[in-house]
Order: sequence, then structure tokens, then C-alpha cells
Amino acid sequence: MTNTEDFKQSLSFNQPPAGLNVYLESLWYDGKGNWDRSHEVIQDVPDKTASWIHAYLHRKEGDIWNADYWYGKAGRTRPAVSLDNEWETLVEYCLGI
Repeated sequence: MTNTEDFKQSLSFNQPPAGLNVYLESLWYDGKGNWDRSHEVIQDVPDKTASWIHAYLHRKEGDIWNADYWYGKAGRTRPAVSLDNEWETLVEYCLGI
């Protein structure tokens, strides 16, 4: 997987593409509309990138207090952009990892 467009196209598959890192796997499930699986994949990963994804997921869920907690763990503040924009930003960032 080399770019955001390829990643978006993979959302037509029934399973995530082989070889995705845990961050992209979580974002893939979210892109498929499976918030629960996305959260399950990422919730126990103890680093700042996972915390950012975790924050995004709680923001999407509408649990702003919890989202802000995870943004803090990620060293970030809640962005003033759409959820779709943040998802794309996360995908681009995680493709570079």
C-alpha cells in the first residue's frame, strides 16, 4: 500500500489487505464502517500514533471528553476539521510509518 487512493480502493475488499500495520488496519475497519473492530484493534497499542487514532475514534463516537484525553496522550489537540479530513490525514500519516 503506497498511497491514500490505493488504501481507499482497498475498502472494497472483504478483508484488510495483507501486511497492513496495526494503525492502517484500524483505519481500514473504520473506513468500512466497523467502529467496534477499529477500536478493538487499536485500543491497547501504547504509543502516540495509536492514541491519535483512538482519539479520532472517540471523537467520531461523540465522546468528546474521552477523545480529548486520547488527543492529550498523543501530544495533540482536537482538530477543527471534519472527521473525514482527519481520517485521511491519519491514513497519510500512517502510510509513511
